[in-house]
Amino acid sequence: MNPERPMPMCATSSQHAEPGSGQPVVPFRQFLLKIHSRCNLACDYCYVYEAADQSWRGRPRRMTAATAERTGRLIAEHAARHGLREVTVVLHGGEPLLVGPDHLETLLGVLVDALEGVVTPRLVVQTNGLRLAEDPRLLPVLDRYGVRIGVSLDGTAASHDRHRRHHDGRGSHADTVRALKELADGPYRPLYTGLLCVIDMTADPVETYEALIECAPPLIDLLLPHATWQTPPPGLEKGTVRPEAPPPQGVYGRSTPYGDWLRTVFDRWYDAPRRETRIRLFEAIMAPMLGGRACSEAVGLTPVDLVVVETDGAIEQVDSLKVAYHGAPAAGLHVSQDTFDDAAAHPAFRARQLGLDGLGSVCRGCFRAPVCGGGLYTHRYDPEAEHPFSAPSVYCADLALLVDHIHRRLAPDAAKLLRVKGT
Repeated sequence: MNPERPMPMCATSSQHAEPGSGQPVVPFRQFLLKIHSRCNLACDYCYVYEAADQSWRGRPRRMTAATAERTGRLIAEHAARHGLREVTVVLHGGEPLLVGPDHLETLLGVLVDALEGVVTPRLVVQTNGLRLAEDPRLLPVLDRYGVRIGVSLDGTAASHDRHRRHHDGRGSHADTVRALKELADGPYRPLYTGLLCVIDMTADPVETYEALIECAPPLIDLLLPHATWQTPPPGLEKGTVRPEAPPPQGVYGRSTPYGDWLRTVFDRWYDAPRRETRIRLFEAIMAPMLGGRACSEAVGLTPVDLVVVETDGAIEQVDSLKVAYHGAPAAGLHVSQDTFDDAAAHPAFRARQLGLDGLGSVCRGCFRAPVCGGGLYTHRYDPEAEHPFSAPSVYCADLALLVDHIHRRLAPDAAKLLRVKGT
């Protein structure tokens, strides 16, 4: 977001104060619709099926047309109230394309009809890609509605098949690459928005990056495995990584395997003689260093403007929270009786829109906070902290190393650019 998200739009306008609160209301610009709650893969790191929250078990497999239509009307009402000209609607799962071409056409039709004349939808689907090669009817449906397509691929065949496997244990790399060729090498290439890769720190970082760019993605999204202080990521043992203070520049207090991995990829990407692709995480870190805003859920202080609608119509917080505890994303809201303005006013959503004031004391005292923003909200979960999400990211030291490294690499080139502009 989750882990699979389009590049978000910065939430800078159309904010107004909630009466009596003094805190701006941030309208939602990203609506993630879980149109299918099951998957045709069994990835070992999946936050939906393998994590603490198991709410998928009690949810319908597919979102009904009635639920999609109601959701579309609520999006239109929300957009009209806040003067939004464009919103992003992400079709997600599970594996969203398991709905099949006929039901997919129905869902897209009722959504587009509900938004027509009110707000322009930027439609996106995040998929493992397998159904694209299996069912030739899907791409024409997506093309008719201009749905951009992001595909999950974890680098080399060895790395991908270590984690992203079929239910019978077979690797899925060959099937995913075949689907990517169907997408990237044919008439549907304009729909191809990029690749999502979950980092495996045991995989060679340069080999991973070069395997990804072989698929000619316009954008690569490198994601840290979803983890918390209670359930740390691979390579960071529980109880050994807790920072008592923000690490000073160059002193990180523990091993930084993910920071080292990302730093290596950054150098390979940044030093290339031409721009081979975009990498969202790196661009989001660079943006505030160059006077812009880090428009990313993973880093920066931009208010989160994303809301999730599950297959049964439940309105929930970002789905990566499923790794924290059972019920963590729940907000007690539903499209049948609540609105997205109700969600925007909900304390759980507003807590993620406070910027620097929403961080814990360790992060507020760190000079990197405007850049890293404390990391992904989910990765801060610590049941032993004063407030469960007030801890620094479980990847704190890794992010610190990466931010410092990118700053060191960027500073000389930024200074040269400023001198040129000055002349």
